[in-house]
Amino acid sequence: MDILEILKQDYQKFPHDQTYSIYAENVFFKDPMNQFQGIERYQTMIGFIKNWFKNPQLDLHDIQRSGNTITTRWTLSWTTPLPWNPHISIPGWSELKVNQDELICSHIDYWNCSRLDVVRQHIFPLQSLK
Repeated sequence: MDILEILKQDYQKFPHDQTYSIYAENVFFKDPMNQFQGIERYQTMIGFIKNWFKNPQLDLHDIQRSGNTITTRWTLSWTTPLPWNPHISIPGWSELKVNQDELICSHIDYWNCSRLDVVRQHIFPLQSLK
């Protein structure tokens, strides 16, 4: 199956049953909160999202490939398990690099909002990003 089709399916079922076999063993990951290398750390991060947040969802808006670069545009949302159950929404995009074995060797996420905006959504839940 084509890597783009696998990614589309993974976005639909995120964070459950992700296809980790499309990632290189030493995959580099970076987002505004984390930076690490290795598939085990990547799996741990996805597991944290699955086990800690309520109703995590990753809506894919666009996916394109040019050479060894895959670009996705998405919105990540969840409900944080706090007494007032704030709904958090982070629009962003990812740049994935594919190696010669057709494995993702780099996954960098960019947010279309600041980390402070995400904190604000927890404090002022009615002012979510659109």
